[in-house]
Amino acid sequence: MPSPAASTSTPPAAAAKKRVLFWDNARFATITLVVIGHAIQRLTGDSNHAYVLYLFIYAFHMPAFAMISGYFSKSDPPGRRQMMNVMTNILLPYAVMEVIWTVVQFLVEGKTEFNPSQPSWTLWFLLALGIFRLILPYLALLRWPLAWAVLLSVGVGYFSNVDSTFSLSRAIGILPFFVLGWKVRQWGIVDRWRLLEHPAWPIRVAAVAILGAWLAVAWIFVSRWREISLHHWFFYDDSYAGIGGGEWWSGALRLAFIGLATLLSVAFFSLIPRRETWFTSFGQSTMYVYLLHTFVLYPLRETGVLTGEHSSAMWLVSMVLAAIAITIALSSPLVRRLFKPLVEPKGDWLFARHEEHAPSRRDPTGSHRP
Repeated sequence: MPSPAASTSTPPAAAAKKRVLFWDNARFATITLVVIGHAIQRLTGDSNHAYVLYLFIYAFHMPAFAMISGYFSKSDPPGRRQMMNVMTNILLPYAVMEVIWTVVQFLVEGKTEFNPSQPSWTLWFLLALGIFRLILPYLALLRWPLAWAVLLSVGVGYFSNVDSTFSLSRAIGILPFFVLGWKVRQWGIVDRWRLLEHPAWPIRVAAVAILGAWLAVAWIFVSRWREISLHHWFFYDDSYAGIGGGEWWSGALRLAFIGLATLLSVAFFSLIPRRETWFTSFGQSTMYVYLLHTFVLYPLRETGVLTGEHSSAMWLVSMVLAAIAITIALSSPLVRRLFKPLVEPKGDWLFARHEEHAPSRRDPTGSHRP
């Protein structure tokens, strides 16, 4: 995985009273799927089990992340403070992490290129969040903003010159999910339908059935999915021609995958606990997990240890458990204290007019900062 800046004058007791535990639980569950997906990626080449789990996760985990971010976003034209927050919460951490990745790749792989226009690994989502914030006020002026977002997502796949530069192709590709999250709040669906209350058991049964059906489809046709490299369709980072789907009707496939991701995300959210759990507090640290977990996984991915004989089902289970442990560890208060200068760098020195800048109490993923 954009959110409104919370008022700095809100008393701590009032802020705690307004806190909705569901969102912390949902953020932790979603970021855990992100880490698991990255942890098992190297296993997918030799293991059908890993590839099926990979398809299951990638079909909806980033769309769900984008929906949460959109839900906590405002469409008002940005004021000075909001623009400062974009610079300090998105652009500055992106620059810091890109520099770190350049140094790491130089030391490990001997790469000497520094190209911030091509985001390193997971940093694309930070730029996507910045793009979302930039265009949402304009989309909000239009009739049917969600329809326009879908049209942009489907249409961009026909243009090969729109690529991963500044994460543009991916940002436009997943834009409908961000806008959907924003519209859900605009429509008041969550409050009107009491979606944050404990859902009835038929809803949970239906959610399990939907997720189980997708898992079964992924498993039954796994050989076919390998042949067409289905996972590339879930990245939203290349043109249709670039992923082997240059036919005129390829846009219909993306539209179908948008619908699939939305359905799976709704089912996923239906299973998220509404009460406080042992992992609720970890949902405040999604930015830390998102930006730091790649440095933990990088050695495993690059050494080749997760290929060949190390791609068995036992290794798959081990990597899933390791990913969960990594997520929990990076959500700890100790990690937040140690890495706060990198994940939440102070940016007051950037601004021409020296005035007190109270940073947003929400990070770009929607997590409320402690």
